[in-house]
Amino acid sequence: MAYRSAAQVRNTRRLEALIRLAAPALDIVLYAGDKASRVVGRNQIGPEPARRPGLPPGTRH
Repeated sequence: MAYRSAAQVRNTRRLEALIRLAAPALDIVLYAGDKASRVVGRNQIGPEPARRPGLPPGTRH
């Protein structure tokens, strides 16, 4: 591992502290986004099944 200067260590610690401070708020944003996408996507048509190469277009298995 390369040597880090005192300023680099200090900046790393500040950035990690900032991430630790912001983590709960970011978790809430992710949770709310997940719930909103589930509510909005309830009436959507499901994904089409994967097509298998070599089968005629109308055949599904």
